[in-house]
Amino acid sequence: MDLIASFTIDHMKLLPGLYVSRKDNVNDSVLTTFDIRMTRPNFEPVMNTAEMHAIEHLGATFLRNNADWKDKVVYFGPMGCRTGFYLILAGDYASADIVGLMVSMYEFIRDYEGDIPGAAPEECGNYLDLNLPMAKYLAKKYLDEVLYGITDERLIYPQ
Repeated sequence: MDLIASFTIDHMKLLPGLYVSRKDNVNDSVLTTFDIRMTRPNFEPVMNTAEMHAIEHLGATFLRNNADWKDKVVYFGPMGCRTGFYLILAGDYASADIVGLMVSMYEFIRDYEGDIPGAAPEECGNYLDLNLPMAKYLAKKYLDEVLYGITDERLIYPQ
């Protein structure tokens, strides 16, 4: 059985960053999957589900309300390993193409005040498992350590 694309990346060399994970052709369209890697795999603690859940709610809300990108967003959600998120966009993109979008999204999360969108039992299957303060902390950390001043080392998967 062939390994899926993400399992072929050496996770011992992978740094937090913003990477193109794969590109898929669907009919006449390209779907680009991005690896939004927030923690260094196998070297630092993974994120807890409550803060990942809050980032997911806030990130998805931001992306699906962004005037320039909302019609291109197919999916935004957590990685099972809890080291980051996947974003799937309709279109053929490079990592550098969405740095501005990711900066805006993570600034939105870092600065968010109020009730988390979708945090009611009628709207979410696990509405009590959300941690806004930690989501804001992790968003700030990702901005400061990765997105602000990002270099090719954090935009292209290691060989």
